[in-house]
Amino acid sequence: MTEPAVGAAVRRARENAGMTLRDLAGRLEVSVGTMSAIENNKVAVTVERLNAVAAVLGVTAGALLAGDTFVRPTPARGDDDWRHFADLDLDPVLAAAVEVFTETGYHGATMRVVAGAAGISVAGIYHHYRSKQQLLVALFDVMMTEVHWRMSAAADENPHPVPSFALMVEALALCHTHRRDLAFIAATEMRSLEEPDRTRVADSRRRVQQHLDVVAADAVAAGEFTTPNPHNTGRAIATMCMALPYWYSPGGPQSPAEVAAEYAELALAMMGHRVQQN
Repeated sequence: MTEPAVGAAVRRARENAGMTLRDLAGRLEVSVGTMSAIENNKVAVTVERLNAVAAVLGVTAGALLAGDTFVRPTPARGDDDWRHFADLDLDPVLAAAVEVFTETGYHGATMRVVAGAAGISVAGIYHHYRSKQQLLVALFDVMMTEVHWRMSAAADENPHPVPSFALMVEALALCHTHRRDLAFIAATEMRSLEEPDRTRVADSRRRVQQHLDVVAADAVAAGEFTTPNPHNTGRAIATMCMALPYWYSPGGPQSPAEVAAEYAELALAMMGHRVQQN
C-alpha cells in the first residue's frame, strides 16, 4: 500500500501543475487506473516510479514522501518589462494570507482567519495548504522571484557597470514599493521561517547582495566608484531599499517610480560615483 501522505501529495502536486490524471499517466506511460491507484493509496510505489512522478510534476521525491507539495506560484511576467507591475496572480488563499499576515503578523494569524478572509471553509484551505508555514514560504517565494527577475532584467538593460548598478537599485526599490505588503512580510517574518526553507530563502537574499557586489566591483575597477568598501556600501543600499515597506505609502507625495529614481541617485552618491571626463 502507498503511504497516505504520498498519494495525497501526488494528487496535490498534479493539480498544482494543472495536469489531469490522464495527462500524468500518459507522461509516465502507465494506465490511468495505475495512477488513480497510486493517488488513492491502493498500490505500493517503487523508488524508481516515485522519482519519475516527481520529475514530471517538477517536485522532489522527498517532497512527495513528506507530503510537502503545496503551490509555489510564479508571478506572471507579462511582457518582461521590469518597470511594469501588474497585479500578482495569487490564488484566493495566498491573497488572503498577505492581507492577514500584514495586519496581524504571522504568529498572530491562524488558518481559520486566513480561510475566512479567503471566503472558504477551514477544511477547504487545508486542501491546498497543509499549514500556515507553507503559506508563509509560498509568499517568500513569490517575493524573491519578483526581486530576482526584475533586478536581472534591469541589469541587462545596460552593459556598463554604473548605469547597470543604478538600474538594479531602481528595480529593487520598485519591488519594495509596488509589492509593499508582500515585501513587508518578507522583511519582518524571516525568523518565522522553518528549515530547510529559512536557509534556502536566506541564500536567495544573499544572491541579491552578491549581484549588486559584482557590478559594484566592476565599477570600482573601472575607476567610476570611489568608495573604499563597495561591499558594505552595497549592503547599506540594499537594506535601504528593503526598508521601504516600513514607511512608503501609495497615498503619499511620491510615486514608486519617483522613489526608485531617487534611491538610484542616492546609491550612486553613496558609492562615490565619479563622472569620467572625456
